[in-house]
Amino acid sequence: MASNDSDNLPDFGSSELGTKEYWDSAYEKEVDNFEDIGDVGEVWFGEETMDKIISWIEKCPEVKANDPIIDLGSGNGMMCIELSKRGFSQLVGVDYSELAVMLSRSVAKAEGCEEVVFETGDLITSERPNQCTCLTRKYKVVLDKGTYDAISLSPHDSQSAQLGYLATVKDLMDSDSLFSITSCNWTKDQLTDFFKDFKLHDEIKFKTIQFGGKTGSTYTSLVLKLST
Repeated sequence: MASNDSDNLPDFGSSELGTKEYWDSAYEKEVDNFEDIGDVGEVWFGEETMDKIISWIEKCPEVKANDPIIDLGSGNGMMCIELSKRGFSQLVGVDYSELAVMLSRSVAKAEGCEEVVFETGDLITSERPNQCTCLTRKYKVVLDKGTYDAISLSPHDSQSAQLGYLATVKDLMDSDSLFSITSCNWTKDQLTDFFKDFKLHDEIKFKTIQFGGKTGSTYTSLVLKLST
């Protein structure tokens, strides 16, 4: 993946996980479950992974409690909600599923975190500037926990989707912004190659597993900065 030309992008093949229809259906069920029994639904990659990312943000000396933070593909909103509970005050979650946004707003209200903003927005559009209000601003921290993975599985021209996502991330960042991306599909080398206009700032470590005599991590989680 030496360049950002679409001919050089790897392809995992399509999956229903890369479709809006899949997520709309999933969140429709989760909205019903939350209304019926108060179940907030699945935390993508698990609560332990989310906690490690948030703990890194808490300990990072470059990030202040009032810095703007955006979660891309925010789902049920739990990343932003947990950040709010830990004292961060300028939080935005964006998702292309209106049902996910509906769920996250309901969960935030129930958790006493109504100050968190959730919006419906398109992360892969080629339209610049992006028309979604929250995607027209700059953030200190841009978060992705599995969203780039899902975009890469899109059955509708995943390569264009990846490049659109890349452009959106860059639009959201200043020279001192941090981009935290966590993936279960991509290796460290693949991520740093695709995000070639970024430099590696840090790496969030997870549990390692052994298979076939080799040791590896369940997830890859990098913190990147735009190259200057």
